[in-house]
Amino acid sequence: MKKLKIEDIINKKGKEKITSLTAYDYITAQILDNAGIDIILVGDSLSNVIQGNKTTIPVSMEEMIYHSKIVSKAVNRALVIGDMPFMSYQVSIEEGIRNAMRFLKEGNCDGVKIEGGFEILELVKKLVNYGVPVMGHIGLMPQRVNVYGYKLVKDEKLLDIAKSLEDAGVFSIVLEKISYNLAKEITETLKIPTIGIASGPYCDGQVLVFHDMIGLTEQKFKFVRLYLNARELFTNAVKRYIDDVKSGAFPSLEESYE
Repeated sequence: MKKLKIEDIINKKGKEKITSLTAYDYITAQILDNAGIDIILVGDSLSNVIQGNKTTIPVSMEEMIYHSKIVSKAVNRALVIGDMPFMSYQVSIEEGIRNAMRFLKEGNCDGVKIEGGFEILELVKKLVNYGVPVMGHIGLMPQRVNVYGYKLVKDEKLLDIAKSLEDAGVFSIVLEKISYNLAKEITETLKIPTIGIASGPYCDGQVLVFHDMIGLTEQKFKFVRLYLNARELFTNAVKRYIDDVKSGAFPSLEESYE
C-alpha cells in the first residue's frame, strides 16, 4: 500500500474528490486507512468527542501529540494531519514553529492544520520553508467560538484570505460553514484543493468528524449525513451483554477453559 504524499493530494484537484475523516485512536485510524480514506485529521475536536468538553479550546498540545502518535502507528496509506490546538501558535511565531515541528517529530504526522487568515501568513511561510506542510482552515473557526459563535460565516474577505494562504504555501484549505456559492468561488479560484465541512458540494473534498458520521455522538448536525447509527447498535450490544451475564448465559462452557 503506497503512502500518500502532499503532492498526491494536490494533484487530485479537478480529477478526483478528496476524502477526509477524523481519528483519535489506533483502531479507528486503522479502519479508516484500510477503507481507503485520503486524509486522517487528528482534530482538536477530540476535545469535544473524546474529552467531553463543550469547545475545542481546552485540549492541550501534549494531548494532541499523544493522540497523533497513536493514530500514526496505524496508518500505512493516508496522509496524517495534526490539528494545531488553541494557544499552540497564537502566542508567538517561534512557539508556533516549535509546536508544529513537534507534530512531525513526535507525533509522526505528515503535516499540520492551522486555523486563521492574514494573521498567520508569516507563520505559514516560515513553516513551509522549514519543511512543515500546512493545511489552512478558514470560515467558521472553532477555536474562536467565544468571540464569533457557530453561525454561518459570510465574510466577504474569505476569497482574499484563501488566496493569501495559497500564496503563503498551504497545500490545501478547510472551508468550514460558509455558503456553497462562496465555497464554489474559492474552489474554482485556487490552484490548491479545498476541503469542505458544512460548505456544500463544490469543494475539492470533504471532511467530517468520524463519531458524528457514524452516529456515536448525541448531537445531530444539518451538514452531517448519518451512515450508521452506532450509538444505538453499541447500546443494544451492551444491554444484551448485561442480560447474558445476569442470566448466566455468558460465559458458556464453550467460552471457558478446562
